[in-house]
Amino acid sequence: MKTLLVSLALATLALTLSACGQPQPTNKAVFLLVDTSGTYTEELNKAQGILNYLLATLDSGDSIAVARIDSGSFSEKDVIAKATFDERPSMANDQKRVFKHDMDQFVATIKTGSAHTDITGAILQAAEYLQETGAGEKYVLVFSDLEEDLQKGHIRDFPLELDGIQVIALNVTKLRSDNIDPRDYLNRLAQWQKRVLDGGGNWRVVNDFDRLDRLIAINAMDEI
Repeated sequence: MKTLLVSLALATLALTLSACGQPQPTNKAVFLLVDTSGTYTEELNKAQGILNYLLATLDSGDSIAVARIDSGSFSEKDVIAKATFDERPSMANDQKRVFKHDMDQFVATIKTGSAHTDITGAILQAAEYLQETGAGEKYVLVFSDLEEDLQKGHIRDFPLELDGIQVIALNVTKLRSDNIDPRDYLNRLAQWQKRVLDGGGNWRVVNDFDRLDRLIAINAMDEI
């Protein structure tokens, strides 16, 4: 009996040491969410600039997806494009060219903004995709004014599950009401920050596009 127990203990120890010694993945996965509501469509050229930066920065083995935030965003139909870049650089470059073309085509077809803004649904969709990639670094980039406006009957008042995900709000423009009372803008940021942190994620706001080089920095979580 003692011999059996010793054998089981050694086997458990060996499995533990083996798991500890496994290298952690170093690839990145990025999901860019683009607000298409109201007058925010006028900002879409900036989203194209962000995507161009991401395509130039991400390497073979990294993953990227882009989806729009519209009236009901927890749906595959809102995904504009997604890809995991091939290990062969020439193939990865071809994938990036197709990806950029799809994004440019999407922006060109947007004439009017969506009636509502389901930011929560979009983040849920993004988090699901990122977790499936198994990437070592996972990012949700939210290109939006962060003003959620849900359709009647849509329920989004529940915790988000964002373990290990960095959520970065981009180009958070001020609304007309924010000019009347700037606290509305600060409260909107604070509420989203709380939801992300409560969900186990990490939160940043980047409004200065001259600092995009820090957007998906390896030590981004330490810079907060």
